[in-house]
Amino acid sequence: MSEYIVAPTAASSLSEWLAYLEKIHPTEIDLGLARTDEVRQRASISRPGRFTITVAGTNGKGSTVAMLSSILQQAGYKVGVYTSPHLVDYRERLQINDSMLTEADHAAAFAAINDARQNTSLTYFEMGTLAALWLMQRAELDVAILEVGLGGRLDAVNVVDPDVAVVTSIGIDHVQFLGDNREKIGFEKAGIARSQRPLICGDTYPPKSIAAHATSISADLKQVGRDFSSKRYDDHWHYYGINVNLFDLPLPQLPLLNAVTTLAALECLPLAVSELAIKEGLSRASLMGRMQRLHYQQVEVLLDVAHNGHAANYVAQQLARAPHQRIIAVVGMLKDKDANTVFEALLPHIDEWALGTLHEPRGNSAKQLAQCEALDKAQVNCFDSVEQAFDYAVERAQQKNTLVFAFGSFYTVGHIFAKITSCNE
Repeated sequence: MSEYIVAPTAASSLSEWLAYLEKIHPTEIDLGLARTDEVRQRASISRPGRFTITVAGTNGKGSTVAMLSSILQQAGYKVGVYTSPHLVDYRERLQINDSMLTEADHAAAFAAINDARQNTSLTYFEMGTLAALWLMQRAELDVAILEVGLGGRLDAVNVVDPDVAVVTSIGIDHVQFLGDNREKIGFEKAGIARSQRPLICGDTYPPKSIAAHATSISADLKQVGRDFSSKRYDDHWHYYGINVNLFDLPLPQLPLLNAVTTLAALECLPLAVSELAIKEGLSRASLMGRMQRLHYQQVEVLLDVAHNGHAANYVAQQLARAPHQRIIAVVGMLKDKDANTVFEALLPHIDEWALGTLHEPRGNSAKQLAQCEALDKAQVNCFDSVEQAFDYAVERAQQKNTLVFAFGSFYTVGHIFAKITSCNE
């Protein structure tokens, strides 16, 4: 397929490269490591950093990655982070010490990987992953932190052997690729583990498949609740670690369970990290689109990319802890997500629903979302786009002193974040 498409060059724009990547493989998702690893070797990519941490999980990956990066930077290390998807700008996917690279950097990396792949067909994500690894290797990083895109065992990120593997939480998502129960999904996530190396599991009720896989390959499993734990107080918390206990830590802006998992992973990394760096890093760590509060036209807006039942339950707990006068939900979701389960979790906290159609591939329509059983008796309005749904919610919120809560997809949050930031500039 790709031989009929003219490839951009290193001098081409990033947008030209991204358009090219969307055309060179017949499917968006094509799990398996053989093609990616073949091109990795041809491109002479060996180690993206002196040490590598790979993070998998259904939810909590982004928060864990953000806290790892923040703490390690406070400790004085040069840290590269690769995550996906992005919200607004593709360059969000690769950051070095919290700074995005230039479009020219990305174009040069894509050109190098495209030359190395020869006739090997790669997906958009596989090309992006290899380009990120190519750039990381040239940046001479102390630590490379890699977030798995989908699953773990067969995800392109898994061509790199991590020094520490982290599995956050296991929920039901991407069932067509990973299986329809937590045991199957846990096995896929645990596939990032390596023999004789630490595997940190931050799921409080882990599937048995994680421990079974760790045993089968002789990975060193460290399990939350058994090997490390925490105790929360009103304004601080204690960490009871694998070898170290830390007291009076600041509560992070991100989920505490992921902070606990983060500290366990750092314990297993052979780098010195002071208690001061941990406290500063935890306090400063934040993440776009995760319980992110912004203001727009005198209205408080909450953004979260929650798109499955597990994530929705966490968000519901946070909304219950900080009740607001009224909440209007702005929602856009993909067709392959269990929207009804998400709506059921959040229904007690939402006063009104503004549903928007997502026009991206796999995007669901507002009318289809409105047919979910959970919304049978809810106050629902449908719109042709999430931007239109957001405009409606903001207008309503101005009249009623209401929180606007936008969620359901990275696309949804990305569209609304872009709208807010463009108007606030």
